[in-house]
Amino acid sequence: MSASSGIPRPRPLRRAFVAVAAALGLAAALATAATAPADASAPTPPSGWTQVFVDDFNGAAGSGVNTANWQYDTGTSYPGGAANWGTGEVETMTSSTSNVSLDGNGNLLITPRRDSAGHWTSGRIETTRTDFQPPAGGKLRVQARIQLPNVTGAAAKGYWPAFWMLGAPFRGNYWNWPSIGELDIMENVQGLNTDWATMHCGTNPGGPCNETSGIGNNTSCTGTTCQAGFHTYAMEWDRSTSPEEIRFYLDGVNFHTVRANQVDATTWANATSHGYFIILNVAMGGGFPDAFGGGPDGGTEPGHPMTVDYVQVLQSSGGGTTPPPTGNRDAYSAIQAESYDSQSGVVAETTTDTGGGQDIGSLANGDWALYKGVNFGSTAAKQFYARVASGAAGGVSGLVEVRLDSRGNAPVGSFAVANTGGWQSWRTVPANIGAVTGTHDVYLTFTSGQPADFVNVNWFDFGH
Repeated sequence: MSASSGIPRPRPLRRAFVAVAAALGLAAALATAATAPADASAPTPPSGWTQVFVDDFNGAAGSGVNTANWQYDTGTSYPGGAANWGTGEVETMTSSTSNVSLDGNGNLLITPRRDSAGHWTSGRIETTRTDFQPPAGGKLRVQARIQLPNVTGAAAKGYWPAFWMLGAPFRGNYWNWPSIGELDIMENVQGLNTDWATMHCGTNPGGPCNETSGIGNNTSCTGTTCQAGFHTYAMEWDRSTSPEEIRFYLDGVNFHTVRANQVDATTWANATSHGYFIILNVAMGGGFPDAFGGGPDGGTEPGHPMTVDYVQVLQSSGGGTTPPPTGNRDAYSAIQAESYDSQSGVVAETTTDTGGGQDIGSLANGDWALYKGVNFGSTAAKQFYARVASGAAGGVSGLVEVRLDSRGNAPVGSFAVANTGGWQSWRTVPANIGAVTGTHDVYLTFTSGQPADFVNVNWFDFGH
């Protein structure tokens, strides 16, 4: 199940190369959840959301999962279903606590193991419930905080951990994929620092959803790699928008969206007119690892678990209520520019600025980035600060503007920027803004009297 990335609109040659490189692995911002303790309870639902399922995996070390919440998939296929789970993977799934167990510290461990004869075993569990879907006019959010198997390179060949969902009609049938829908919230192979998210639907092979690849995209973990630390992987299925959307997130950053109008109405209805169940598993080998070098082989190291801190499902009601802000961001802490919720003309790239990470670049006249749910509090913000760099040619400059809630609104503040000495020559530029309180969606817009790129942005924040 591979994923493909869209290519941003054309740019001048030097910057176009950066845009293509960034499109191959879209940026993610480092969220607080990624650096929380190894056992962090599932977060309290924000206002407007209701928790409909949670498992914090609390229990004695070495015990199995709560079978009121989960059922084990065992063997090499569903009963009467496709061999090797339909993917060509080579392990046998078991309910043994050597493969699926709690660690006693609030985590689930799914651990692939190899016996003396070279046979692999691992674990695959799925929720007993199959009714996870948004209400009419509402939203569903499914998320988990996970550390992927901490193994890389040749020792990781064949590892295929995943956090995903299947349409309820699949249970008991096992031959109606992909028409009933599959939502891959997180897939990873070969110990790569990459998170793939994909929607599968329609017919196989080919069809409106490009099977067996599906409609997918990928991004990278930042701060720590996907293997070296915990990250939060999430999906929001949104029936409050038109067209309906299914959005995928890494550490709070939306990096992939599938919209109902990308396929025909029948295909979408077949994939979404029912509930879903959740699956956690670590496969060994199969089609996805094969696309990245294959395995497992003699150099693959067994015994590296996928560690799951919690799985949580939230729901927001319909009835025309406004969904809560996506971001819940603090205006007075640095907002990483690459953590946008939506954008036009923007690409992300690695930065050499202090602290590392990524910046957004290829910014020219008409480009913009949206940051939802920025909380300014009750004391008015009157200052805007942005960390910017520019390698623009002589005479090339433009404005970095702040607009609230709509790109059509007048800017509340702006500053001009020209060449700072290079595209990675960073400086913090202040600007006055009109007094702002409360919570707003913030747009950074970029305006220039000429079409060339004129600025990069690493982060921004506000002050009183």
